[in-house]
Amino acid sequence: MSTDTPKPGPKAQIDALLLKLPGVSARKINGLDAYFVSDKMFACISGDGVALRLPAVTVTELRFSMANTVPFQPGGKASTREWIQINRAEGAEYEKDLELFQTSLEFVKGARSR
Repeated sequence: MSTDTPKPGPKAQIDALLLKLPGVSARKINGLDAYFVSDKMFACISGDGVALRLPAVTVTELRFSMANTVPFQPGGKASTREWIQINRAEGAEYEKDLELFQTSLEFVKGARSR
């Protein structure tokens, strides 16, 4: 592990959580640390949280059922209805969202390219 991280954040914990999932890779895209499956982005670290791509119905349900969610707005721009951002105080707390990460991964893996 590197100790010269430019700023504290959840990246190390998110990497540990997501990169162990089958077929997941990471790279930067538009300045965001992003996670891919089948060369499609399913999650990324943005601002104070982690954004996930999920079915629009699931995103709507989560907005009402989870207090720590906000619309995903990379760079202040509105995203699609299929994206939601989960904000956690500590990076290690994203372990609680593993099921959502897996749901996102499967959703994106099965999605057709536009």
